[in-house]
Amino acid sequence: MKLADLFTKRKAVFSLEVFPPKKSGSIETIYDTLEALEGLRPDYISVTYGAGGNLADNSTLEIAQKIKNRYHIEPLAHLTCVNSSREQVQKSLDRLEKAGIENILALRGDMNPELPPRLEFHYASELIGTIRAHGGFDIAAACYPEGHPECDSLEQDVEHLRQKVEMGATHLITQLFFDNADFYRFLELVRKKGIDVPIQAGIMPVVNKKQIERMVSMCGASIPASLSKIMNRYGASPEALRDAGINYAISQIIDLLSNSVEGIHLYTMNNPYVARKVSGSIASILECENE
Repeated sequence: MKLADLFTKRKAVFSLEVFPPKKSGSIETIYDTLEALEGLRPDYISVTYGAGGNLADNSTLEIAQKIKNRYHIEPLAHLTCVNSSREQVQKSLDRLEKAGIENILALRGDMNPELPPRLEFHYASELIGTIRAHGGFDIAAACYPEGHPECDSLEQDVEHLRQKVEMGATHLITQLFFDNADFYRFLELVRKKGIDVPIQAGIMPVVNKKQIERMVSMCGASIPASLSKIMNRYGASPEALRDAGINYAISQIIDLLSNSVEGIHLYTMNNPYVARKVSGSIASILECENE
C-alpha cells in the first residue's frame, strides 16, 4: 500500500519509528521490539537506515520485510544518499522493489567518517528525483519545524522543502520538536508557500536527559523552558523523568490532534514501554478523529 493513499483515508495517521541495532548488537533484538509494538497497530512503521549509513548493512531492508510480511503493517524504509553513488542507490532501489517495499523516506543523511565521501548527491531532493524516475515507490521526505541546522533561515529551508515536493515527495515527516508553537508557525509558512502535501508531526518522548540533549544538538531543535524544568528536576531519577517525559509528549499530541494535525509520527527509540504508554493514552482520541 502506498502511504499517499493512507492519507486520503484517515484524518490523522499514526506511525512509529524504529532503528536497526548498532553494529555490535544482534538484529534479533529489534524483533523483540516489533513483537511488543505489533499490538499497537500503527498505520505504518518506519525503519531508519542501516548502521550509520553503512551501505553493506541490509538490516533496514530485512526489518522492513519482516514488518510487512510477518506483522502485516506497512513499512517505510529510510534511504540516504550522501555517502552513495548513483549506482549504489539504483541497487538499493532494485532490492527494495524486489522485496515488495513500496514506501521510502528519502534523506540526504549525515556524512560518515568511516566511508569515503561521494559527490553524486548533494541534497535529498536529488535522491527524490532519482526514486521517482525509477518508479514504483511512494516517497516521503523530512522537514524541520525550526529550520535545518545548516540553513541560514527557516524561509530558506522551506524553499528547499518546496524542491523536495516538486521532485515527488507526497508527504512530510517533521524532525522532533518540543514546542507546538514552532510547529504551527512552520505549518502556516509552508502552506503560504504553496506546499500542500500532508505533514506528520514527529514526537519524541523525553526519557533520557543526555540522549535528548545530544539529539537536539545534532538536529537544531530547541528545548522550551517548561520541558527544561522537567529535565532538570527529574533528570537524576530515570523512572520519574520517563513518566514526566511521556506525559509531556502526550500533552503535545493531544494539542496537535485537537488542532487537526494530519498525523503523528512517534520516535520510539526502540522502547516498547514508552510506545505503549503514549499509544494507549491517545487511542480513543485517534479513533474519534478517524470516525
